[in-house]
Amino acid sequence: MLHKVFPDKEKARSIYKMALDREKSILDLDNKKFATIITENIYEIIKELATSILLSEGVKAIGENAHKEIIDSLRNYSKFNEEDISILQDLRIKRNKSMYEGKQINFSYLENNKEIILKIIDKLKKIVNDKLL
Repeated sequence: MLHKVFPDKEKARSIYKMALDREKSILDLDNKKFATIITENIYEIIKELATSILLSEGVKAIGENAHKEIIDSLRNYSKFNEEDISILQDLRIKRNKSMYEGKQINFSYLENNKEIILKIIDKLKKIVNDKLL
């Protein structure tokens, strides 16, 4: 559930920095060998960037469906279309199955979606930069 809170730009900056550090940490990993780990981290980067945006606006997601609502909240930005949201929700589901059920994510998923996911990350970073820097 999304709740109104006092805007916390300092916390938003800290989470943004964590996302950038996470992004740097996966650059050197072998995509074929570590597809699951890379995909999980890409999801975390997206979640952290979106969380940073929400915190800067005074919104916090809590509860069982928090991650789904974080992604759904991106509909409020003209940079994101329904295809972007659908891809991110699919990524969230794959990440959850990996994290909680031990299901591996195939390299082909990463290979087929990496370009659009990286574009989404760039869109998120631009919004964060506009709000925080």
